Amino acid sequence: MATQTLTRQEQVEQANRKFISKVYGWMAIALVISGFSAFYTANSYTLINLIWGSRFGFLFLAIAELVLVFWLSASIHKISKTAATIAFIGYSILNGMTFSSIFVMYTTASIFRVFLASAAMFGAMTIYGMFTKRKLNSVGRYLMMGLFGVIIATLLNFLFRSSTLDFIISLVTLAIFIGLTAYDTQKIIKVSSYNDGSETFQKVAIICALELYLDFINIFFILLRLFGRGQD
Repeated sequence: MATQTLTRQEQVEQANRKFISKVYGWMAIALVISGFSAFYTANSYTLINLIWGSRFGFLFLAIAELVLVFWLSASIHKISKTAATIAFIGYSILNGMTFSSIFVMYTTASIFRVFLASAAMFGAMTIYGMFTKRKLNSVGRYLMMGLFGVIIATLLNFLFRSSTLDFIISLVTLAIFIGLTAYDTQKIIKVSSYNDGSETFQKVAIICALELYLDFINIFFILLRLFGRGQD
């Protein structure tokens, strides 16, 4: 039987597709882990009491998440693939525990509907990012500037406690993460063209998955906050 030999261009395209598949595969795994972590925590009296029953439980989790994600991003070229994988999975678990309260605050049906809406919105922007001819580099810079502005506005609103401002901030944040989804997708497509199959790129795939994971999670929670139905 004759063996089909791939051309150089076909090999490159195959490597690109493999890299992109790994990125979205890791993202999907992280979402599943976070979902199970949130559901398990919400149904565990011990964990709920540990997180929400004390003044420092939630604060500890939030700080641990920030430290872990910053460490992973800063050390990705130094650590092994195994360490990067463990850190990524650990972050997914912690994130799920942090947002376990949604199963107490919102109905399961509402969470499911918002998840589907988030997936549809995320998917649409992913497709746009993949196929648009427009370069989104400058857009990404403006979106990051807008994100810093939103963080500042959110901190200020802790003082003003304005429901109107809170609503506006939520809409602006939603728009920013919708835009970042397209921007990050285009960036991942570009990165995939340099994929050489090395361990470095396997770790880069994890970082790219983390970026998309954060985009999706933020879209989901903003939509849940805006349109989620609370428990009776």
